[in-house]
Amino acid sequence: MKEKYIDIMEKALSAYTDEHIISYFNRVKTEGLTEHGFARLTANIGILIAHGRREDLRSLFVEMMDFCCKNMPRCKAANDFTIREILCCLMCLEEHKTFEIEKIVWWKSHFIEIDRDKCYTRFIKNADEDIRNWAFFTLVSEWMRKYNGLCDTEEFVEFQLMAQLRRFDENGQYHDYEKNESPYQPVIYDLVPRTLTAMLLHFGYRGKYYEELRALMKKVTPLTLAFQSVNGEFAFGGRSNQFIHNEAMLSTFLEFAANIFYEDGDIETAKKCKAAIAMAVENMELWLSKNPIRHVKNRFPTETNFGCEDYAYFDKYMITVASNIYCAYLICDESIPCGEPDMSPLTFETSEYFHKLVLRAGGYYLEFDVNADPHYDCSGLGRVHKIGAPSAICLSVPCPKHPNYVINVDDPADISLCPGVKCGDEWSFATDWEYKIKEYKADENSAFADIICRHNGAEVISKYTLNENGVNIDVYGDGEVAFMLPAFSFDGETASEIRSTENILEIFYEDWICRYSTNGSIADLKIRGGNRNGIYEAYFAKENKNLNVKIEIIKA
Repeated sequence: MKEKYIDIMEKALSAYTDEHIISYFNRVKTEGLTEHGFARLTANIGILIAHGRREDLRSLFVEMMDFCCKNMPRCKAANDFTIREILCCLMCLEEHKTFEIEKIVWWKSHFIEIDRDKCYTRFIKNADEDIRNWAFFTLVSEWMRKYNGLCDTEEFVEFQLMAQLRRFDENGQYHDYEKNESPYQPVIYDLVPRTLTAMLLHFGYRGKYYEELRALMKKVTPLTLAFQSVNGEFAFGGRSNQFIHNEAMLSTFLEFAANIFYEDGDIETAKKCKAAIAMAVENMELWLSKNPIRHVKNRFPTETNFGCEDYAYFDKYMITVASNIYCAYLICDESIPCGEPDMSPLTFETSEYFHKLVLRAGGYYLEFDVNADPHYDCSGLGRVHKIGAPSAICLSVPCPKHPNYVINVDDPADISLCPGVKCGDEWSFATDWEYKIKEYKADENSAFADIICRHNGAEVISKYTLNENGVNIDVYGDGEVAFMLPAFSFDGETASEIRSTENILEIFYEDWICRYSTNGSIADLKIRGGNRNGIYEAYFAKENKNLNVKIEIIKA
């Protein structure tokens, strides 16, 4: 697997032409370091050169590294993220004897004397401060300075950890906000601090919080495995989602989890972690095999920024794939055996911080968000994956009406798989209603959930059952009830074919079919929306009082 990780790094770097790298460097030389993309790019070029790859960039790399080492300690350029990465690169160059030791020592020497106030953007200075996950990057960068013998920062690191430990919930997930600040927690901002914790512990932290951190990482592992869909993707929800680097980050955490479970004699869980890593890597390889390579999971031209927040542009997030997967490389123990992917029936509910429910059975995977962040998602069933099928063909992440990222859709609508009712002459759907998860369970062959939705006095009950035959949904309410049906339309390169009859809606895409069938009738809602994967149209099934909808995703 380690060699495959280096292959992924090289593939991610190949998305940058030599001309692009030179142009980027010239811009940075003119404008100065303003963010972490350039230093991250530099570090990963150096690591690849150390592994015998991209020798053609050697002389340019030396100039880039000179520039980074001279300037990073003297300016705020999100160094919180990249001092760790630059030092990991220098450790790799030293291990492989890629350059003269005097040159490597000179590069490292710039990181001996650092004024944290001038170098870092976020960290706490007193016990009452409450700075979120960004400070985790700072503390790990400072730990890597200590690990490299450049300073003694353990007291600083432990002071930062004191504040960070307050943010782990009862399942070991990291919540970026307290409940009185925001009810919405980005799932990637849960995964980030856990991967940084993995790096911290892997590189020798054994201070007073070591046992607590290690126990938290073990505790959250079952949830992390449950949060991976049958297609290898990590959960949806909130900012920085649906980028290829998400699965690289997941791989890092699971490499660490595999190590600690193996150390503790739980070989089966360690093997499950390794199998989940293999699924995540396969998902990354799928996206990196496309031409041209893009950093977000769609096929729109990079310059459109489709699916991206303003900070999530190509130069920063494309190389983040390489940066994150190198962390997995560093932690990986190849002596631990890999098991088979766990596809057994499963249900799992998160804490109230994350308000998620997942179901898995029969090769299908469902993920609900019952209180979604309206600037990134909407409430309801937001993910239906079938093993082997394109993730977006049914829905991989909901479509928000007010996205904090680019979708280029006029008057976009909230779109998820959710029930609805007739209000006068208009249909209203549970994209922002009150949800109550009543029951969920899994047996030998299936998984089941019973959910109640309420809005303006109306109550609708939805029962979901999934097995090898697909997803069966029963909707009950007074009067006419409905269920919204997303129809994937366009990924930025390829349009699907949508066919609708009275009681069947089919979406044909990449040799697969997503088929909705119902005991009621199907109509076009005549609304469109977008998510990070592409453009969707919305239909709905309707019937009086008792509605049944079946979802099948099959080979064409």
